[in-house]
Amino acid sequence: MLLFIVFNMMWLASAYFNALYISDSHYNFERFAKRSAKTFIMFGGIIMLFIFIYHFNYSRLFVGLNLLGIGITILITRTLVLFVSFYLKKINKFGKKIIVLGYNDLSKKLVNYFLEHNRNLSIQGYFEDQSQIHELSSFPILGARNDCVSYAIEKGISEIYSTLSPENNGYVYDLAQTAETNMIRFKFVPDFHLFVNRNIFIDYADDIPILSLRVEPLEEIANRIKKRLCDIIFSSIIIFLLLSWLLPLVAILIKLTSRGSVIFIQKRSGRDNRIFRCYKFRSLRINNDADVKQVTPDDTRFTSLGRFLRKTNLDELPQFINVLLGNMSVVGPRPHMLKHTENYSKMLNEYMIRHYVKPGITGWAQVKGYRGEIKKEEQLRKRIEHDIWYMENWSLWLDTKIIFLTIYNMIRGDKNAF
Repeated sequence: MLLFIVFNMMWLASAYFNALYISDSHYNFERFAKRSAKTFIMFGGIIMLFIFIYHFNYSRLFVGLNLLGIGITILITRTLVLFVSFYLKKINKFGKKIIVLGYNDLSKKLVNYFLEHNRNLSIQGYFEDQSQIHELSSFPILGARNDCVSYAIEKGISEIYSTLSPENNGYVYDLAQTAETNMIRFKFVPDFHLFVNRNIFIDYADDIPILSLRVEPLEEIANRIKKRLCDIIFSSIIIFLLLSWLLPLVAILIKLTSRGSVIFIQKRSGRDNRIFRCYKFRSLRINNDADVKQVTPDDTRFTSLGRFLRKTNLDELPQFINVLLGNMSVVGPRPHMLKHTENYSKMLNEYMIRHYVKPGITGWAQVKGYRGEIKKEEQLRKRIEHDIWYMENWSLWLDTKIIFLTIYNMIRGDKNAF
Protein backbone atom coordinates (compact mmCIF):
# COMPACT_ATOMS: atom_id res chain seq x y z
CA MET A 1 0.00 0.00 0.00
CA LEU A 2 2.82 2.40 0.90
CA LEU A 3 4.61 1.70 -2.39
CA PHE A 4 1.36 2.32 -4.30
CA ILE A 5 0.93 5.73 -2.65
CA VAL A 6 4.59 6.65 -3.24
CA PHE A 7 4.35 5.54 -6.89
CA ASN A 8 1.38 7.82 -7.51
CA MET A 9 2.83 10.80 -5.65
CA MET A 10 6.18 10.51 -7.43
CA TRP A 11 4.51 10.15 -10.82
CA LEU A 12 2.42 13.29 -10.26
CA ALA A 13 5.51 15.19 -9.10
CA SER A 14 7.56 14.04 -12.11
CA ALA A 15 4.71 14.84 -14.51
CA TYR A 16 4.31 18.32 -13.00
CA PHE A 17 8.06 19.03 -13.16
CA ASN A 18 8.22 18.05 -16.86
CA ALA A 19 4.88 19.70 -17.81
CA LEU A 20 3.64 16.36 -19.18
CA TYR A 21 -0.03 17.28 -19.17
CA ILE A 22 0.33 20.62 -20.93
CA SER A 23 -2.23 20.25 -23.72
CA ASP A 24 -0.17 21.82 -26.51
CA SER A 25 2.26 18.88 -26.39
CA HIS A 26 -0.45 16.49 -27.63
CA TYR A 27 -0.13 17.90 -31.13
CA ASN A 28 3.65 17.75 -31.32
CA PHE A 29 4.95 14.18 -31.44
CA GLU A 30 8.58 15.00 -30.62
CA ARG A 31 7.73 17.22 -27.66
CA PHE A 32 5.11 14.76 -26.40
CA ALA A 33 7.48 11.77 -26.60
CA LYS A 34 10.34 13.70 -25.01
CA ARG A 35 8.24 14.87 -22.07
CA SER A 36 6.89 11.35 -21.51
CA ALA A 37 10.37 9.79 -21.58
CA LYS A 38 11.83 12.42 -19.24
CA THR A 39 8.94 11.96 -16.82
CA PHE A 40 9.34 8.18 -16.70
CA ILE A 41 13.13 8.37 -16.25
CA MET A 42 12.77 10.89 -13.42
CA PHE A 43 9.98 8.81 -11.86
CA GLY A 44 12.04 5.60 -12.01
CA GLY A 45 15.09 7.30 -10.55
CA ILE A 46 13.16 8.77 -7.64
CA ILE A 47 11.49 5.43 -6.86
CA MET A 48 14.83 3.58 -6.85
CA LEU A 49 16.36 6.27 -4.62
CA PHE A 50 13.37 6.11 -2.26
CA ILE A 51 13.62 2.31 -1.90
CA PHE A 52 17.41 2.50 -1.41
CA ILE A 53 17.30 5.22 1.26
CA TYR A 54 14.50 3.67 3.32
CA HIS A 55 15.72 0.06 2.88
CA PHE A 56 12.31 -1.34 2.01
CA ASN A 57 12.30 -5.12 1.77
CA TYR A 58 11.07 -5.38 -1.84
CA SER A 59 12.64 -7.88 -4.21
CA ARG A 60 14.40 -6.54 -7.26
CA LEU A 61 12.13 -8.63 -9.46
CA PHE A 62 9.02 -7.09 -7.88
CA VAL A 63 10.27 -3.53 -8.29
CA GLY A 64 11.55 -4.24 -11.81
CA LEU A 65 8.25 -5.77 -12.94
CA ASN A 66 6.31 -2.84 -11.50
CA LEU A 67 8.47 -0.29 -13.29
CA LEU A 68 8.32 -2.31 -16.50
CA GLY A 69 4.54 -2.55 -16.24
CA ILE A 70 4.23 1.16 -15.62
CA GLY A 71 6.53 1.87 -18.57
CA ILE A 72 4.47 -0.32 -20.93
CA THR A 73 1.23 1.22 -19.64
CA ILE A 74 2.60 4.71 -20.21
CA LEU A 75 3.75 3.80 -23.71
CA ILE A 76 0.34 2.41 -24.66
CA THR A 77 -1.77 5.15 -23.07
CA ARG A 78 0.46 7.99 -24.32
CA THR A 79 0.35 6.57 -27.85
CA LEU A 80 -3.45 6.29 -27.69
CA VAL A 81 -3.75 9.85 -26.41
CA LEU A 82 -1.52 11.07 -29.23
CA PHE A 83 -3.49 9.29 -31.97
CA VAL A 84 -6.85 10.28 -30.50
CA SER A 85 -5.71 13.90 -30.31
CA PHE A 86 -4.65 13.90 -33.94
CA TYR A 87 -7.86 12.13 -34.98
CA LEU A 88 -10.12 14.57 -33.14
CA LYS A 89 -8.17 17.48 -34.55
CA LYS A 90 -8.57 16.09 -38.05
CA ILE A 91 -12.29 15.42 -37.63
CA ASN A 92 -12.80 18.92 -36.33
CA LYS A 93 -11.31 20.38 -39.52
CA PHE A 94 -12.94 18.00 -41.97
CA GLY A 95 -15.12 19.80 -44.45
CA LYS A 96 -14.54 23.20 -42.86
CA LYS A 97 -15.11 25.99 -45.37
CA ILE A 98 -13.62 29.44 -44.83
CA ILE A 99 -13.54 32.83 -46.54
CA VAL A 100 -11.10 35.70 -46.13
CA LEU A 101 -12.18 39.30 -45.69
CA GLY A 102 -9.74 41.60 -47.46
CA TYR A 103 -7.31 40.96 -50.30
CA ASN A 104 -3.81 42.17 -49.39
CA ASP A 105 -0.32 40.89 -48.61
CA LEU A 106 -1.40 39.61 -45.20
CA SER A 107 -4.41 37.72 -46.54
CA LYS A 108 -2.28 36.11 -49.26
CA LYS A 109 0.28 34.96 -46.67
CA LEU A 110 -2.54 33.58 -44.53
CA VAL A 111 -4.03 31.62 -47.44
CA ASN A 112 -0.60 30.25 -48.39
CA TYR A 113 -0.10 29.09 -44.81
CA PHE A 114 -3.47 27.31 -44.80
CA LEU A 115 -2.64 25.63 -48.10
CA GLU A 116 0.65 24.28 -46.72
CA HIS A 117 -0.44 23.27 -43.21
CA ASN A 118 -4.21 22.71 -43.18
CA ARG A 119 -5.18 20.35 -45.97
CA ASN A 120 -8.69 19.79 -44.62
CA LEU A 121 -9.61 23.45 -44.95
CA SER A 122 -11.59 24.47 -48.00
CA ILE A 123 -10.76 28.07 -48.93
CA GLN A 124 -13.65 29.55 -50.90
CA GLY A 125 -12.12 32.92 -51.75
CA TYR A 126 -11.78 36.58 -50.78
CA PHE A 127 -14.19 39.44 -50.18
CA GLU A 128 -12.85 42.79 -51.28
CA ASP A 129 -14.23 46.03 -52.75
CA GLN A 130 -13.47 46.33 -56.44
CA SER A 131 -11.63 49.62 -55.93
CA GLN A 132 -9.06 47.81 -53.76
CA ILE A 133 -8.28 45.05 -56.27
CA HIS A 134 -5.14 45.70 -58.33
CA GLU A 135 -4.21 42.18 -59.43
CA LEU A 136 -5.64 38.75 -60.16
CA SER A 137 -6.07 36.37 -57.24
CA SER A 138 -5.35 32.65 -57.13
CA PHE A 139 -8.74 32.34 -55.39
CA PRO A 140 -11.84 34.18 -56.64
CA ILE A 141 -13.03 37.52 -55.32
CA LEU A 142 -16.51 36.45 -54.22
CA GLY A 143 -17.95 39.88 -53.60
CA ALA A 144 -17.65 43.18 -51.79
CA ARG A 145 -16.58 43.34 -48.14
CA ASN A 146 -20.10 43.93 -46.78
CA ASP A 147 -21.41 40.84 -48.58
CA CYS A 148 -19.18 38.34 -46.75
CA VAL A 149 -21.60 37.45 -43.92
CA SER A 150 -24.64 36.96 -46.16
CA TYR A 151 -22.52 34.74 -48.42
CA ALA A 152 -21.28 32.78 -45.41
CA ILE A 153 -24.84 32.18 -44.19
CA GLU A 154 -26.02 31.06 -47.62
CA LYS A 155 -23.05 28.77 -48.40
CA GLY A 156 -22.54 27.22 -44.96
CA ILE A 157 -19.18 28.87 -44.26
CA SER A 158 -17.64 27.87 -40.90
CA GLU A 159 -15.17 30.73 -40.37
CA ILE A 160 -14.42 34.20 -41.63
CA TYR A 161 -10.87 35.53 -41.34
CA SER A 162 -10.64 39.30 -41.46
CA THR A 163 -7.32 40.93 -42.39
CA LEU A 164 -8.84 44.41 -42.24
CA SER A 165 -7.96 46.79 -39.43
CA PRO A 166 -11.13 47.45 -37.35
CA GLU A 167 -9.74 50.87 -36.40
CA ASN A 168 -9.89 51.97 -40.03
CA ASN A 169 -12.96 49.92 -40.96
CA GLY A 170 -15.50 50.28 -38.16
CA TYR A 171 -18.16 48.21 -39.94
CA VAL A 172 -16.02 45.08 -39.39
CA TYR A 173 -17.28 44.87 -35.80
CA ASP A 174 -20.88 44.82 -37.06
CA LEU A 175 -19.98 42.06 -39.51
CA ALA A 176 -18.38 40.06 -36.71
CA GLN A 177 -21.45 40.39 -34.48
CA THR A 178 -23.81 39.35 -37.28
CA ALA A 179 -21.59 36.37 -38.13
CA GLU A 180 -21.49 35.08 -34.55
CA THR A 181 -25.24 35.52 -34.23
CA ASN A 182 -25.50 33.08 -37.12
CA MET A 183 -23.01 30.61 -35.58
CA ILE A 184 -20.17 31.59 -37.88
CA ARG A 185 -16.80 32.14 -36.23
CA PHE A 186 -15.26 35.52 -37.04
CA LYS A 187 -11.49 35.82 -36.54
CA PHE A 188 -9.31 38.92 -36.70
CA VAL A 189 -5.83 38.68 -38.20
CA PRO A 190 -3.83 41.77 -37.08
CA ASP A 191 -0.93 42.94 -39.21
CA PHE A 192 1.85 43.58 -36.68
CA HIS A 193 4.42 43.84 -39.46
CA LEU A 194 3.34 47.45 -39.74
CA PHE A 195 5.34 47.97 -36.55
CA VAL A 196 8.13 45.38 -36.74
CA ASN A 197 9.24 43.02 -39.48
CA ARG A 198 9.68 39.82 -37.45
CA ASN A 199 7.72 37.32 -35.39
CA ILE A 200 6.18 38.73 -32.24
CA PHE A 201 4.53 37.14 -29.22
CA ILE A 202 1.39 38.11 -27.35
CA ASP A 203 0.84 37.93 -23.60
CA TYR A 204 -2.01 39.30 -21.52
CA ALA A 205 -2.17 41.38 -18.36
CA ASP A 206 -5.78 40.67 -17.47
CA ASP A 207 -7.52 41.74 -20.72
CA ILE A 208 -4.68 43.97 -21.90
CA PRO A 209 -2.64 42.46 -24.78
CA ILE A 210 1.12 42.93 -24.52
CA LEU A 211 3.33 42.37 -27.55
CA SER A 212 6.95 41.28 -27.23
CA LEU A 213 9.63 40.46 -29.77
CA ARG A 214 10.52 37.09 -28.27
CA VAL A 215 9.65 34.43 -25.73
CA GLU A 216 12.20 34.12 -22.91
CA PRO A 217 11.73 31.00 -20.77
CA LEU A 218 14.33 32.25 -18.28
CA GLU A 219 12.17 35.27 -17.47
CA GLU A 220 10.03 32.82 -15.49
CA ILE A 221 11.26 32.69 -11.89
CA ALA A 222 10.67 28.92 -11.68
CA ASN A 223 12.92 28.30 -14.70
CA ARG A 224 15.63 30.55 -13.31
CA ILE A 225 15.54 28.64 -10.01
CA LYS A 226 15.82 25.31 -11.87
CA LYS A 227 18.78 26.53 -13.90
CA ARG A 228 20.50 28.05 -10.87
CA LEU A 229 20.13 24.85 -8.84
CA CYS A 230 21.58 22.81 -11.71
CA ASP A 231 24.47 25.29 -12.01
CA ILE A 232 25.25 25.04 -8.29
CA ILE A 233 25.14 21.23 -8.28
CA PHE A 234 27.15 20.81 -11.49
CA SER A 235 29.80 23.42 -10.65
CA SER A 236 30.20 22.04 -7.11
CA ILE A 237 30.83 18.55 -8.49
CA ILE A 238 33.44 19.87 -10.96
CA ILE A 239 35.18 22.02 -8.34
CA PHE A 240 35.40 19.32 -5.65
CA LEU A 241 36.03 16.28 -7.85
CA LEU A 242 38.19 17.82 -10.58
CA LEU A 243 39.40 21.33 -9.89
CA SER A 244 40.41 20.54 -6.30
CA TRP A 245 43.36 18.40 -7.47
CA LEU A 246 43.80 19.75 -11.00
CA LEU A 247 44.26 23.38 -9.96
CA PRO A 248 47.45 22.73 -7.91
CA LEU A 249 48.84 20.53 -10.69
CA VAL A 250 48.18 23.06 -13.45
CA ALA A 251 49.44 25.87 -11.20
CA ILE A 252 52.79 24.12 -10.79
CA LEU A 253 53.06 23.55 -14.57
CA ILE A 254 52.20 27.19 -15.34
CA LYS A 255 54.79 28.42 -12.85
CA LEU A 256 57.45 26.11 -14.30
CA THR A 257 56.84 27.20 -17.92
CA SER A 258 56.29 30.97 -17.64
CA ARG A 259 56.41 33.98 -15.38
CA GLY A 260 53.22 35.50 -14.01
CA SER A 261 50.06 34.56 -12.15
CA VAL A 262 48.38 31.15 -12.39
CA ILE A 263 44.86 32.55 -12.75
CA PHE A 264 44.17 35.17 -15.41
CA ILE A 265 41.41 37.55 -14.30
CA GLN A 266 39.69 39.66 -16.93
CA LYS A 267 36.68 41.98 -16.77
CA ARG A 268 33.92 40.74 -19.07
CA SER A 269 30.32 41.56 -19.93
CA GLY A 270 27.73 39.60 -17.97
CA ARG A 271 23.98 39.51 -17.69
CA ASP A 272 22.34 42.90 -18.35
CA ASN A 273 25.84 44.00 -19.47
CA ARG A 274 27.05 44.09 -15.87
CA ILE A 275 30.81 43.76 -15.57
CA PHE A 276 32.24 40.77 -13.70
CA ARG A 277 35.69 39.27 -13.13
CA CYS A 278 36.11 36.14 -15.26
CA TYR A 279 38.64 33.50 -14.13
CA LYS A 280 40.81 31.38 -16.43
CA PHE A 281 44.09 29.50 -16.24
CA ARG A 282 46.65 31.82 -17.79
CA SER A 283 47.59 30.57 -21.26
CA LEU A 284 49.36 33.68 -22.65
CA ARG A 285 52.52 35.48 -21.68
CA ILE A 286 52.06 38.71 -19.75
CA ASN A 287 51.26 41.38 -22.37
CA ASN A 288 49.61 44.78 -22.73
CA ASP A 289 47.04 43.66 -25.34
CA ALA A 290 45.21 41.07 -23.21
CA ASP A 291 42.10 43.26 -22.82
CA VAL A 292 41.85 44.50 -26.42
CA LYS A 293 43.21 41.83 -28.79
CA GLN A 294 41.55 38.47 -29.42
CA VAL A 295 43.61 35.31 -29.57
CA THR A 296 44.49 33.98 -33.03
CA PRO A 297 45.67 30.48 -34.11
CA ASP A 298 49.24 31.65 -34.71
CA ASP A 299 49.35 34.00 -31.72
CA THR A 300 52.92 34.59 -30.48
CA ARG A 301 51.67 35.26 -26.96
CA PHE A 302 50.98 31.58 -26.19
CA THR A 303 53.08 30.01 -23.46
CA SER A 304 54.50 26.54 -24.08
CA LEU A 305 51.69 25.10 -21.92
CA GLY A 306 49.04 27.63 -22.90
CA ARG A 307 48.26 26.27 -26.34
CA PHE A 308 47.55 22.82 -24.83
CA LEU A 309 45.33 24.33 -22.12
CA ARG A 310 43.24 26.20 -24.69
CA LYS A 311 43.07 23.32 -27.16
CA THR A 312 41.70 21.01 -24.46
CA ASN A 313 39.50 23.76 -22.89
CA LEU A 314 41.24 23.18 -19.54
CA ASP A 315 41.90 26.92 -19.31
CA GLU A 316 38.12 27.42 -18.83
CA LEU A 317 37.83 25.23 -15.72
CA PRO A 318 38.25 28.07 -13.17
CA GLN A 319 35.07 29.58 -14.61
CA PHE A 320 33.13 27.00 -12.62
CA ILE A 321 34.03 29.26 -9.67
CA ASN A 322 32.24 32.06 -11.55
CA VAL A 323 29.26 29.74 -11.94
CA LEU A 324 29.19 28.95 -8.22
CA LEU A 325 29.42 32.66 -7.42
CA GLY A 326 26.48 33.37 -9.75
CA ASN A 327 28.34 35.48 -12.33
CA MET A 328 28.04 32.81 -15.02
CA SER A 329 26.05 29.71 -15.90
CA VAL A 330 27.35 26.36 -17.12
CA VAL A 331 25.51 26.96 -20.43
CA GLY A 332 24.90 30.32 -22.04
CA PRO A 333 26.39 32.82 -24.51
CA ARG A 334 30.17 33.07 -24.13
CA PRO A 335 31.22 36.28 -22.32
CA HIS A 336 33.33 38.74 -24.30
CA MET A 337 35.93 41.20 -23.11
CA LEU A 338 34.66 44.75 -22.62
CA LYS A 339 36.40 46.14 -25.70
CA HIS A 340 34.80 43.49 -27.91
CA THR A 341 31.37 44.17 -26.42
CA GLU A 342 31.81 47.82 -27.30
CA ASN A 343 32.97 47.07 -30.86
CA TYR A 344 30.53 44.27 -31.67
CA SER A 345 27.51 46.20 -30.39
CA LYS A 346 28.28 48.83 -33.04
CA MET A 347 28.54 46.18 -35.77
CA LEU A 348 25.21 44.42 -35.06
CA ASN A 349 22.09 45.91 -33.50
CA GLU A 350 21.08 42.49 -32.14
CA TYR A 351 24.37 41.94 -30.33
CA MET A 352 23.31 43.24 -26.90
CA ILE A 353 20.27 40.93 -26.79
CA ARG A 354 22.57 38.04 -25.78
CA HIS A 355 23.18 39.83 -22.48
CA TYR A 356 19.59 39.18 -21.33
CA VAL A 357 20.87 35.91 -19.84
CA LYS A 358 23.97 34.92 -17.88
CA PRO A 359 27.05 34.09 -19.96
CA GLY A 360 28.13 30.45 -20.00
CA ILE A 361 31.24 28.28 -20.01
CA THR A 362 29.84 26.63 -23.12
CA GLY A 363 26.93 27.53 -25.37
CA TRP A 364 24.77 26.63 -28.36
CA ALA A 365 26.95 28.64 -30.74
CA GLN A 366 30.11 26.91 -29.52
CA VAL A 367 28.82 23.34 -29.95
CA LYS A 368 27.64 24.28 -33.44
CA GLY A 369 31.18 25.29 -34.41
CA TYR A 370 30.96 29.07 -33.97
CA ARG A 371 33.92 29.71 -31.71
CA GLY A 372 37.46 30.99 -31.96
CA GLU A 373 38.68 34.05 -33.84
CA ILE A 374 36.12 36.39 -35.42
CA LYS A 375 37.37 37.74 -38.76
CA LYS A 376 34.13 38.56 -40.58
CA GLU A 377 30.82 40.12 -39.61
CA GLU A 378 29.02 36.96 -40.77
CA GLN A 379 30.90 34.89 -38.16
CA LEU A 380 29.70 37.26 -35.45
CA ARG A 381 26.17 37.30 -36.86
CA LYS A 382 25.94 33.49 -36.75
CA ARG A 383 27.08 33.42 -33.14
CA ILE A 384 24.50 36.02 -32.15
CA GLU A 385 21.75 34.15 -33.99
CA HIS A 386 22.61 30.96 -32.11
CA ASP A 387 22.86 32.80 -28.78
CA ILE A 388 19.44 34.39 -29.27
CA TRP A 389 17.94 31.07 -30.39
CA TYR A 390 19.24 29.48 -27.20
CA MET A 391 17.74 32.26 -25.11
CA GLU A 392 14.34 31.87 -26.80
CA ASN A 393 14.31 28.06 -26.63
CA TRP A 394 15.95 27.38 -23.27
CA SER A 395 15.14 24.20 -21.35
CA LEU A 396 17.02 21.93 -18.95
CA TRP A 397 16.94 19.33 -21.70
CA LEU A 398 18.68 21.75 -24.09
CA ASP A 399 21.32 22.58 -21.45
CA THR A 400 21.97 18.86 -20.95
CA LYS A 401 22.27 18.34 -24.70
CA ILE A 402 24.78 21.21 -25.00
CA ILE A 403 26.90 19.83 -22.13
CA PHE A 404 27.10 16.39 -23.76
CA LEU A 405 27.88 17.93 -27.17
CA THR A 406 30.65 19.97 -25.53
CA ILE A 407 32.19 16.83 -24.02
CA TYR A 408 31.86 15.04 -27.35
CA ASN A 409 33.58 17.90 -29.20
CA MET A 410 36.40 17.93 -26.64
CA ILE A 411 37.02 14.21 -27.16
CA ARG A 412 36.69 14.42 -30.94
CA GLY A 413 38.70 17.62 -31.24
CA ASP A 414 37.53 20.99 -32.53
CA LYS A 415 39.52 22.74 -35.27
CA ASN A 416 38.27 26.11 -33.99
CA ALA A 417 39.64 25.49 -30.51
CA PHE A 418 43.04 27.08 -29.98
